[in-house]
Amino acid sequence: MFTFLKAQTASLVASAVDFLVTIIAVELLGFWYVAGTVTGTVTGGVTHFTLSRNWVFNSSDKSIPTQVIKYVMVWAGSLLLNAAGVYAITHYVGINYIFSKIFVSLMVGFFYNYIIQKRYVFR
Repeated sequence: MFTFLKAQTASLVASAVDFLVTIIAVELLGFWYVAGTVTGTVTGGVTHFTLSRNWVFNSSDKSIPTQVIKYVMVWAGSLLLNAAGVYAITHYVGINYIFSKIFVSLMVGFFYNYIIQKRYVFR
């Protein structure tokens, strides 16, 4: 249970970075909301990998190239799910991209990222 709580804390920190970068990219730099989502997801992913490797799963003694490859494979799926989900909900439902991103991020985080990272990337 403690690992799960640490993972959720790392996810919150990474999500804060993700959302901050997304909002800055869209609102201040004029990016299209999907491009902003991708940019935020990339920065959040780097943040999350670092926290997960060194703090959540304590697996810094293992080969970093192997973990990076595994993480990028899982993260690519997460990126695709996040970008497609934000686009679909924003475009077809008509909800603001920030609310779409919150909903999609939570779903992907709970039902995809945590499970695969724990069982595959950082085991």
